[in-house]
Order: sequence, then C-alpha cells, then structure tokens
Amino acid sequence: MDFQAQLSQARIDFLTGRGLWLNRSFADALDEAAAASPDAIAIVGRSSMDGSETRMTYAELQRLSVRVAAGLAAHGVERGDVVAVQLPNWWHFAVLYVACVRIGAVINPLMPVFRERELEYMLGFAEAKVWVVPREFRGFDYPAMAQGLRAALPALRHVFVVGGPDPVSSFEACLLAPAWEAETDTAALFRVRRMGPNDVTEIMYTSGTTGTPKGVMHTANTLMCKILLATELFHFTRDDVIYMGSPLAHQTGFLYAVLFSIFHGTKCVLQDVWEPVEASRLIAEEGCTLTLGSTPFLSDLVRTEAARRYDTSSLRLFLCSGAPIPRVLVEDAQKTHPNMYVMSAWGMTEMGITTATYPGDPAEKVLDTDGRALPHQAVRVIDDEGRALPPGVEGRLQARCATTFVGYLKRPEAYGVDAEGWIETGDNARMDADGYIRITGRSKDIIIRGGENVPVVEVEELLYRHPAVEDAAVVAMPDPRLGERGCAFVSLKPGASLDFRGMVEYLVSCRMMKQYLPERLEIISAFPRTPSGKIQKFKLREQARTLTPMSVGD
Repeated sequence: MDFQAQLSQARIDFLTGRGLWLNRSFADALDEAAAASPDAIAIVGRSSMDGSETRMTYAELQRLSVRVAAGLAAHGVERGDVVAVQLPNWWHFAVLYVACVRIGAVINPLMPVFRERELEYMLGFAEAKVWVVPREFRGFDYPAMAQGLRAALPALRHVFVVGGPDPVSSFEACLLAPAWEAETDTAALFRVRRMGPNDVTEIMYTSGTTGTPKGVMHTANTLMCKILLATELFHFTRDDVIYMGSPLAHQTGFLYAVLFSIFHGTKCVLQDVWEPVEASRLIAEEGCTLTLGSTPFLSDLVRTEAARRYDTSSLRLFLCSGAPIPRVLVEDAQKTHPNMYVMSAWGMTEMGITTATYPGDPAEKVLDTDGRALPHQAVRVIDDEGRALPPGVEGRLQARCATTFVGYLKRPEAYGVDAEGWIETGDNARMDADGYIRITGRSKDIIIRGGENVPVVEVEELLYRHPAVEDAAVVAMPDPRLGERGCAFVSLKPGASLDFRGMVEYLVSCRMMKQYLPERLEIISAFPRTPSGKIQKFKLREQARTLTPMSVGD
C-alpha cells in the first residue's frame, strides 16, 4: 500500500541534524538490547485467558521476533502490508511489532473492546492482510466474530488466534512452533524488507469530530523522538521498571510500555485486566517505578483500601492524562503514596506527550493546568483570526512538535499542518503567563470517558435512526471517576416513547461498543437552538452538569 506519508526532506534533515530523529528502527534497538543483556527480563505478564505467566528475556524476545517475522513472510505478508493486532496486554504485541519491522509490514493495534461495527470499517479501510485475535478475552468469542466478518474484508488473508485450538489458524501452530528461521535466509530477507526510519511503521486509529476513526500514521523516527523526550521528562534510567495497565492498543500503552522498554532494554510489567489490588501486587513484587494512565487508574490505585496492603513505595511517577485530575485525588495520592509524583500531562495520538508538569512545580500547576510544553515541542493559543492570545484568554490550541505524525491513512487532506508546522489540535485552551496550558473545552465534538474518546456524532447518528426519535444530541456529563460520561438528550416524534433501557438495547443491537453508550437519557420537548437552527450544545452541557448516570433499572 502507498501510505502517502506527508514528510518533507527539509523536516527530516532539520530534526536529524538536531539529534531528535535517530534514523534507527526498533529492531535495531531490540537486537542491541539482546546483545548487551541477553538474560535481562524484557516482559513480565499474565494471561487471564488461560492463567499462563510470562517472564521473557531479551534474548527470547529477539528470537521470537525473528521467527514470527519469517513466519509472517511465509504466509504471504509483503512489505507495506498491514498486520492488525487486537489483543489484550500480552507479550505478543512486542514480538509482533518487531517482526513487522523486520519484514517491512505495518502494525495496526486495535482495542479488544472493538466489535463488528468498528472492526469492519477499520480492518477494511487499512486493507489489513493479517488480523491477530485472542481465543477468548473477558468471555467474548473473537474467532466467531472474525469468521462473521471475513466476507466483508476481501483483503484479509489470515486470522491468527492466540491460544486457538485449530492448527490452521492457531498463532502458536502457524507462527511460533515451526522453526521458520531455519527454513529462510533471514539475513537476506530482512535486509531487503526491513523498514526505513521514515517509512510508516504504525497505524493507530483515533476518533475525531466526524465519528469516523482516522488512521494516525507514525514512523520509527516520530515514535523514537517521543521516547527521547519522555526519557528526559521521566528522568528515566536503566534501573527503572515500567508498569502498564492501560491498553497496549492505545498509543499510551503501546509506546510508553512496549517500545519504551525495548528502546532502553529495561523491564516492562503488563496487566491485561485492570484490577487495582493486582496492580499493587505487581508493582510491589516487580519493583515498578513509573506508569502512565488516565484518571480512573490513579483513582482506583489510590482509593482501593485492599491495594494498600502491598508496599508500592517503588512507584515514583504516575503520569496522568486524558482528563483533569481532581484536586482531592492528588491530595489522596500524596497521603497513600508519598513517594509518588502525580504528573499532569496533555497529548494526542498524533504527537504523544506535548505538555506536562514537572517535579518541583507548585501544587497549583499540577492541579490547575495540563503542564507546559516539553523541550522541542511547542503550543500556542490563538483566536479565530490566527492571532496569539494574551495569558488567561481562551482560544484554539495549536501545537508544533518534533514528534508530529506523518499523515492520516488515505486522508491527506485532513493532515492540517501548516507551512510553519503548526497543527490544529481541536481543543480549546488558555495559557498562563508561565506557559502552562489548561484544556478548557473541545472544538472537536467528543467525550473523553476514562481517557477513551467517544465519537459523539456516531452515537447521535444511530439515535436519529431510532423510529421514536425526532432530534438527538449527546454531550458530556461530568463524572468524578471517569472524568466524563455521555448524556443523550432526545426529543420524540408525536405519540412515541423511549426509555433508558430501550435506548441501550437499541444501541447494543446496532453493535455499538459498551464504552460509547450514553449513560443517561433526557427527554426534552425542544432543543435550544441558534438563529440558524444549530443545537446549542453548551446549554445542554450546563443542564448535564448536575445529572448523574442511570442504570438499566432506572
């Protein structure tokens, strides 16, 4: 596939010259880590599917990445083909990504919660040739779903099932058991196929204003640059150990756990089903020193009494992003985890961490801002005419970053980076006199529920199709744990009726994933509108501020 990366030679030369783009691949990094410390532990994890536990060394990780790379090539994966990986937080992510790099394939991480509706679009749009799924996770049958989608995905050649019993599709039988490296001249294969540092190496979908996911494209250089900046931000050393409970199919988990660890040759500890007591046990037993996650992870870790029976004093840093951190939560964290610094940060899949607070910052900066720009990253707040706004005035947030992605898959017109490198973030913000920003709202119409972007337009479109609904709008409803939940406002057609249970059952029947479902329904007779007829969502948000989620029994 021609990915049409939007990357100029001038940008390559400038960032390479400044030492920010290293012109290496993660296969290089893994090979070097395995040569330097072959017996060092790379990944610790446990599969909730079968209870198996993993302690994988760097030598083992390297060996398996070579074998799987040769195996994928033997199954017809060519340079530029897309390998979609829909797995929980398992070691397979690291093996598969480096295997893809070795043969020039592109990885496309997909959230385990995605179902037919999302996957038919995402897999089809990326023309995925391979799709890797678990046999089962959280009680869901992924092979059955994959079988139901095969007819709609003409480019899909293989579905490999981790833990699958069928030798024709089992990941283990097809890719791990055969000694593919003994049947292939891997040195010659990798030399011809290997990814260049400015080739597209990853596609990560993100939900935007239209409700249609956009495929964010990154190269080894843009991903490694994120790691360089984060290394300085975290004051990271080779003695640090990363814990990750956030999904590896999100950029946060994939980049700052798996790839960050490979880059530094350090240990990464994975948890596939979030549970704060188990998280505390892993942190204590493995000596984890830092983690990243959204506010609910921090809240659960700090406020779950049973989790405090473990000594988690090794955890020195929790980077929290995706929603403002409640002041009381930071205060609670200081009491229960006095050695841990809670870092507030803002970023996007397109750029990674762009702003953050720093150890030693005054408390009000951590509590009331989303940080200041990292070195080699820049942000500014402008008005509708593109003029910089004075401190404290809300406007459009733009960013210019060394880590900026290289385009949206098959949507070059949506790239939106101007001649000077500034990109519209879709967020509104204000900046104080010290350069610290606070995200104040979103010009892109999404809800951030526990760090997960909910595409509002997609939900609204389905509500509009309900036979009882005349008009619909979905807005954010503040929530102390998840940051935001969705509240659906609808007006009904004459004589029609709809209750919360009926709305949920209808959306589920449309194959909408659980995390996108509105958690309250408000029936109103008429919507507040502008003179041109547009719904005034800010008025609905004001109403939603005092509402609470419903349950099916409400």
